Amino acid sequence: MRRLFCFVALAATLAGAQSLKDFEKRVTEFTLPNGMHFIVLERHDAPVVSFHSYVNAGAVDDPSGKTGLAHMFEHMAFKGTETIGTKNYTAEKKSMDEVERIYDQYDAERNKGQQADAKKVEELGKELKAAMEKANSYVVPNEYPRIIEENGGVGLNAGTSEDSTEYFYNFPKNRLELWYLLESQRFYDPVFREFYKERDVVREERRMRVESSPQGRLAELLVATAFSEHPYRNTAGGSAHDIENLRLSYAVQFFKRYYVPGNITISIAGDVDPAECRQLAQKYFGIIPAGPLPSGPRTVEPPQLASKRVTVESASQPLLAIAYKRPDEHDKDDSVLDVIADILGGGRTSLLYKDMVRGKKIALGAFADATFPGGKYPNLFLFFLVPNMGHTVEENEKACYDIIETLKNQPVDAATLQRVKTKIRAGLIRKLDSNSGLAEELASYHATYGNWRKLFTGIEDIDKVTAADVQRVARQYLTAERRTVAYTVPPKEPAASSTGRNQ
Repeated sequence: MRRLFCFVALAATLAGAQSLKDFEKRVTEFTLPNGMHFIVLERHDAPVVSFHSYVNAGAVDDPSGKTGLAHMFEHMAFKGTETIGTKNYTAEKKSMDEVERIYDQYDAERNKGQQADAKKVEELGKELKAAMEKANSYVVPNEYPRIIEENGGVGLNAGTSEDSTEYFYNFPKNRLELWYLLESQRFYDPVFREFYKERDVVREERRMRVESSPQGRLAELLVATAFSEHPYRNTAGGSAHDIENLRLSYAVQFFKRYYVPGNITISIAGDVDPAECRQLAQKYFGIIPAGPLPSGPRTVEPPQLASKRVTVESASQPLLAIAYKRPDEHDKDDSVLDVIADILGGGRTSLLYKDMVRGKKIALGAFADATFPGGKYPNLFLFFLVPNMGHTVEENEKACYDIIETLKNQPVDAATLQRVKTKIRAGLIRKLDSNSGLAEELASYHATYGNWRKLFTGIEDIDKVTAADVQRVARQYLTAERRTVAYTVPPKEPAASSTGRNQ
């Protein structure tokens, strides 16, 4: 189930209302003629409002050879419009066009390969740098976020996952219309200024999070090995070469395809009047023209017929990741897989922790994740293990398999099963007691399942899971032929960075 513990976001709202029927009284939904869907939740506890815009497109939708493009939009999210963020948009637009003209020549010459004129490439490179500097000279840095902050906005941010791109922040209730103006203009009239400057930032993020991180490198090689064809094999950050060669024109094409109103869900939670929210939505977002809904990736991952292994050379602490192919989050056994993840690797009371960390002391950490790296398409059930000093990856791997086999062969006891269900319910009063948490989950659940009510029905699905279900699903999916293993090995000789090799 998508982000299982998001159920905790209902805590504050359910303080005096314990049913879906009661919760529905506070929710208003409407869809504009152009297809954009709004969910409004009334919470009059404080004069503040949270906004969450969910675009149903993420790294899985990156075009081939252009990975990292969806992530670029996270960085371009608040660059402004033709009237916000510029000293002189007419001159800026002319300069931006000049950048693209020179970049076309620069690329054309470089793409000649061995026949390229090195001197011409160098000269065009200098022209390109100068053109970029001129275009950037018209930019008023951070004007869009400054307007938000000066009007009491907090929590301004965005995030990119495999399945989505999301934008969010909070405003005082008396700035409701300002949010409508700013957010609608960003979707209607975006300007991708400083694109190449942000491209460099995205490239540096990859260097820090993947190339200089044993965990990041391990995760990247794990999905690249587990998925032979489906775009889940590409991490959200994108490949180094693709990032370095992203062009502004690619971003424009991506925006036109995926940022159509029908592919966007907006959730508003806080001290608001639903009628006013609808009126403002029609006024500001209704001007955005409708467009055809984009289709998802057509590539289907072929069945995996045998286990796979990949190693990562690293001088770091040994790390081990074990992943099993599983169906998408709409599958009838999705809730069972969530329960299995909690039984096996859901913290200090889990079987892996009690046996490997606390008991045998062969691991420093042992965790399970039922849905990785995304849930929209068939994905992976993941185990992540950190061997203790003096203990090997092989020893941890065997111990993990032994525990999995025990779960397959011996029905989980009633006390353990009930503990897991109680733990999930207890999360309702521990986490995400906020407008922002509710706004996020309402938008994401509507986009994912077509109905935000899955927030309620999902917990009911968990309650229905039996010991027989756990045993059946573990036997079906946690099998050797569905398995991919990735782990670190010491480098053969000292190296400044990690490298990977398949076995």
